[in-house]
Amino acid sequence: MGARIEPLTTDRIAEELRERGLRVTAPRLAVYRAVRELPGHPDVESVATRVREDLGSISRQAVYDGLAVLAAAGLLRRIEPAGSPARFETRVGDNHHHIVCRVCGAAQDIDCAVGTAPCLDPSDAGGFAIDEAEITFWGLSPKCQEGGR
Repeated sequence: MGARIEPLTTDRIAEELRERGLRVTAPRLAVYRAVRELPGHPDVESVATRVREDLGSISRQAVYDGLAVLAAAGLLRRIEPAGSPARFETRVGDNHHHIVCRVCGAAQDIDCAVGTAPCLDPSDAGGFAIDEAEITFWGLSPKCQEGGR
């Protein structure tokens, strides 16, 4: 799993929300902070648990709504590895992919080795203007290779 990121101040998070035209609310602040501070690529349940630690109580729907708004505003990226729940990350706006463990589901970022987005060109795009290629590598995490799950 990735290294923990130093916490942002509430003022800085609020400023990022306003820069994207979003209202600053306690749930949005807490959801963004949770995704940013949790290791790896947290799923909705992990984010909800962290947000409840910060706010006391919040519905799962409010967490989903916060994640959706923040992703639509470009502050979060939603990834959906096959067979896994949606996960979220704050690494946005660059050209990177992911590797996922088939056993424990751990996910981590992998920089694109080919170049700029979309980094791959299909033989026939069917008239689409392609701006991104999403690649998921699958394998076993170091922990699962050792049988330490």
